[in-house]
Amino acid sequence: MRFLKTFGIHILLIAVVLYLLTWVAAGFLSSYTRHGQYLTLPNLKGLPIEEAEKVLNEKQLRFIITDTVFVDGMPKSAVVEQNPIPNSKVKTGRIIYLSINSTSSATVIMPNLINSSLRYAETVLGGMGLRLGDVSYKPDIAQNAVLDQSWGGQSIQPGTRIPKGAAINLVVGDGSGGALVSMPDLTGLSLLDATKVIEGSMLQLGAVVYEGVVSDSSKAVVIRQNPPFSESSSIRSGEMVDVFLSVKK
Repeated sequence: MRFLKTFGIHILLIAVVLYLLTWVAAGFLSSYTRHGQYLTLPNLKGLPIEEAEKVLNEKQLRFIITDTVFVDGMPKSAVVEQNPIPNSKVKTGRIIYLSINSTSSATVIMPNLINSSLRYAETVLGGMGLRLGDVSYKPDIAQNAVLDQSWGGQSIQPGTRIPKGAAINLVVGDGSGGALVSMPDLTGLSLLDATKVIEGSMLQLGAVVYEGVVSDSSKAVVIRQNPPFSESSSIRSGEMVDVFLSVKK
């Protein structure tokens, strides 16, 4: 009987010790893993990587940059995407994976849009990461056909590398080409005034030729034109008019 009693006391003591050990271990693991301690992940998109790092450090989170992309209109080195997504519940110490905007602009090759339709040109520009800028019309028999493509105020040749997201301006025909218009008289006009008259008559300025010694082009005036002017002369809209200038003596 004494043996059984002693054996029972030992079993009870072992059970108590195991329970205490289990309780201590559970408490230690809970503390170590911060069980139940979650925080809401803030939205880092659009923040410079330096500022995003500060935000994550304050919340005891770590980060790894996994990718670099180019997004037009977003500041360089700004956060583009994050994983987990904003407002996710994460534990402190969690690694957040970030994609940031490239510090160098991506470029694309300018396509050839000449003679294509305006709708087709817009589709091509969008597919290549470019934007349709200003659309202007000029007299031409081909309605809505692209006659010129420009960027930065200058015509741009196909194959030229330009920044992705650039706005391309187009000149397209208005379908009025072929209509007869009266030939304007440009004699005595400055080049600036002659150009205004030509464009107002739905014509285009052709060659500009200075005759004689012209030290100041602003003082030169048109002395003749081609085609020449006459009271009954007419010309098809969209045609070129060459002007010859000289300084009055």
